Amino acid sequence: MPAYVIFIKNKTTDQDELNTYSQKAAAARGDHQITPLAFYGGLEVLEGEPAEGVVLIQFPDKAAAKAWYDSPAYQEAKQHRLKGADYRVILAEGLG
Repeated sequence: MPAYVIFIKNKTTDQDELNTYSQKAAAARGDHQITPLAFYGGLEVLEGEPAEGVVLIQFPDKAAAKAWYDSPAYQEAKQHRLKGADYRVILAEGLG
């Protein structure tokens, strides 16, 4: 069954770090089967805290999502995301 990784950017703290993250995260895609479904487009918060941006990416299954997230390339990129902004990252299994 498909799995989704949802990034919710709450607040940017260092744009330079996020720029580095963007470059490294793109390179971390590698051979992983990733389908971007939403990528920092317009958003409207209907409930809860405000968000600056949302990314929604689809993977074939939870194992594939974890393999990408845990990969050395993404873990290196992640360090810049952590320095550049406050995010929530959620792994959700889809229906299948």
